[in-house]
Amino acid sequence: MKFDIMRDRLLDGLNNVMKAVSSKTTIPILTGIKIDVTDEGMTLTGSDADITIQTFIPVEEDGEQLINISETGSIVLQARMFNEIVRKLPTNDVEIQVANGLQTHIRSGKSEFHLIGSDASEYPLLPEVSTDQQFTMPADLLKAIIRETVFAVATSESRPVLTGVNWQINGNELNCIATDSHRLARRKVSLEQLPADVNSVVIPGKSLNELNKILGDSTNPVQIVITSQQVLFKADNVLFFSRLLEGNYPETSRLIPEEYKTNITINGKSLLQAIDRASLLAREDRNNVVRFETFDDNIVEISSNSPEIGKVEEQIQVETLEGENLKISFSAKYMMEALKAIDGQDVVIQFTGAMRPFILRSVHDDAILQLILPVRTY
Repeated sequence: MKFDIMRDRLLDGLNNVMKAVSSKTTIPILTGIKIDVTDEGMTLTGSDADITIQTFIPVEEDGEQLINISETGSIVLQARMFNEIVRKLPTNDVEIQVANGLQTHIRSGKSEFHLIGSDASEYPLLPEVSTDQQFTMPADLLKAIIRETVFAVATSESRPVLTGVNWQINGNELNCIATDSHRLARRKVSLEQLPADVNSVVIPGKSLNELNKILGDSTNPVQIVITSQQVLFKADNVLFFSRLLEGNYPETSRLIPEEYKTNITINGKSLLQAIDRASLLAREDRNNVVRFETFDDNIVEISSNSPEIGKVEEQIQVETLEGENLKISFSAKYMMEALKAIDGQDVVIQFTGAMRPFILRSVHDDAILQLILPVRTY
């Protein structure tokens, strides 16, 4: 195997596949990156057995030659080492050659590295995915869905299924739900041609976070293929495989209240900033709780009290306030993350009492819904 490649393009590809490589794997060869060179171009593969990322660099793109191939072949190279070497090479032209077995030579300018590779035939094969169950979505929409839900997944492994985001398909509506049993984030989106015989899968939150880093903010379509154990996302020259979480996701629709006693419409950004300020004092205390109290004349008061440090109070004028007055306490962190997901729009907050879950959604539509359980304070 022998080829020359532009260093910056090789680094772009490596940055993508390195996101799947873990140093803590039990399968030694997965600490490496698999390089396949054919006449069409170069394919890089990285995997930790849960996530597999494959990226393709074509020989030429838009009339510019990216790779000059003298001899095809494949090799597995130690991922972290290879990535660091390529990052620190002196020029933008890199020549990689594999000679007598697994000896790999990497040359750039006056610098030459010799690495011992591994046999590519030992590298696990990609999961088999039949593409008859696929649908597409613009990349920027997929990124938005991930951003608006994935922060609410559970971080503890006590119920593994809650560490993922539940994607439910009903007709041509996709419902994405995440909950850690203290709060819930839901995003609805209508799409064409959703697969008919897939109704619910759970995608690990970690996978969606890594996918989010790879996707660009473009409207380019991402193809999504769901099978019984894997999900595949195909975007510009990148294949992203993730295993699905096993187990039944809890039924969450009954958690969302039907009727409300207090409705508030408020500017999301000003509320976010007020809670951020109040949480400065709450942070030292256990689980940073802030209090929220409504008064007549469309005023709400955000306050926090930490006995050793001091207290803070702030009043905000709200646009509308209907129903009963109430006092409620909640985690500042959960509230701020929910408000960031709705992102600066005017927000409707609906309460059913001081100890019942309350919901936040945008004034404009019901696509994003955030639900938070209050905290008992005495």
